[in-house]
Amino acid sequence: MNIAHWLHARALSTPAAPALFTGTKLEADYRCFAARACALARHLETAHGLKQGDRVALYLPNRADYLILMYAVWWLGGVIVPINYKLHAREAAWIATNARAALLFSDGGAALAQQRLPDGCRELGLDSGSVEAILSGDHSEPLVAPRALQDDALAWLFYTSGTTGRPKGVMLSHGNLMAMSLCYPLDVDDVHSRDAALYAAPMSHGAGLYNFVFVRCGARHVVPCSRGFDSAEILSLAAELENVSMFAAPTMLKRMVRQVQSDGGGAGGIRTVVLGGGPLYAADLIEALDVMGPKFAQIYGQGESPMTITAMRREAIADRSQPDWVHRIASVGTAQSCMEVRVVDADLRDMPVGECGEVVTRGTAVMQGYWENPSATAQTLVDGWLRTGDIGFLNADGFLTLTDRSKDVIISGGTNIYPREVEEVLARHPDVFETAVVGAPHPEWGEEVVAFVVARAGRTLDAAALEAWCRDEIASFKKPRRYVWCDELPKNSYGKVLKTALREQAG
Repeated sequence: MNIAHWLHARALSTPAAPALFTGTKLEADYRCFAARACALARHLETAHGLKQGDRVALYLPNRADYLILMYAVWWLGGVIVPINYKLHAREAAWIATNARAALLFSDGGAALAQQRLPDGCRELGLDSGSVEAILSGDHSEPLVAPRALQDDALAWLFYTSGTTGRPKGVMLSHGNLMAMSLCYPLDVDDVHSRDAALYAAPMSHGAGLYNFVFVRCGARHVVPCSRGFDSAEILSLAAELENVSMFAAPTMLKRMVRQVQSDGGGAGGIRTVVLGGGPLYAADLIEALDVMGPKFAQIYGQGESPMTITAMRREAIADRSQPDWVHRIASVGTAQSCMEVRVVDADLRDMPVGECGEVVTRGTAVMQGYWENPSATAQTLVDGWLRTGDIGFLNADGFLTLTDRSKDVIISGGTNIYPREVEEVLARHPDVFETAVVGAPHPEWGEEVVAFVVARAGRTLDAAALEAWCRDEIASFKKPRRYVWCDELPKNSYGKVLKTALREQAG
């Protein structure tokens, strides 16, 4: 089944229901939302030859039209490739090339003008030409139903970096996305037509993945005027719109708590904040509950099992009567309805209750595999189980607590940063002999990137030179925030860098 049928059905059943907002401005009701998606699909097919299975890359910040564009591609049976708009243009071009994208959308149509795109790929702007006219039109013609698809048809190609230093394309089918969406009201939070889904986190990631269940239920979809996260703006919007639900990383939560504390206006318009995307400390959650009230649910997932491994509903987080409440809210909850979760040793044998091992999971939300990367797929999907690379333990009640990551990923502000990517950029600098990158605790961002650098003999380095070098090579959020100069890196007898020692040194 094509997940775009959910929008089509909603447009037929409640056509006048308010759907898309920029701030408090209504941009489209559900009939208009679906009609614009249908019209854009027809344009992409006739003017650009888009076919079922073709990939379309999206490289732009949040906007209400982001949803129209996604559903237009699905209407035809195409595949979206959402790209984090914070990525460097060179990184975005690599993803589009690897996905062999037929089209790439940006705001103005020239974001990758200086980069090489795949053969036959064209960049289109949402703010110009025929596309802009379609996105602002009324389109009174009858709706044509989306193309019929099998559940295993590819829908969403999400690129997540890995230890090889190159992103991997996670293949998510329409069936994966439906399973994930149906878990939301069962395991995370109820959804009603009166709700407003607020997109303050990037729609290319988890926030965008949560659109489906709100479309199915005929709720409102709101993109802030800033097109991003601003705690004062969000609280103001929530007060006007009411019943606001949103996805937020722990960093965003801390900023919202500080905003409520500083302005004293409360957070009455917010219904639910779904927390995920990084380590959430019990002390921070308790403070948020005290300041904003029982508004928080929590999820744990990966791109390979999007938003759907474990969850803890608002009611469980708010229930302080539980004797082990503090320990429970330090966990990431229990397995979601379409998932099984185990903690295993290196041979994939179950660990006893309370003992740490690798978290593995299987279920209908787990990816089909990595795009054109069978070796990585075979390493990650073993006998149907997804090896997450995360370390944790299960208690007797099935609550999963994460304790560490076997992969070296750094999570800063809810965004994954992979050290190998940064190391490879630094290693290309002519004055760098060797380097190692680790994460260090940061009071606001959760973690910050710290680079240990050894200069080549007879050369000198300074932070400004490496800052300029990284600025031309990688996205700004991946750049090291601190540099530590070393005569040599600590290594074991096999020559492997001891990153544990570096993390201790970084603080």
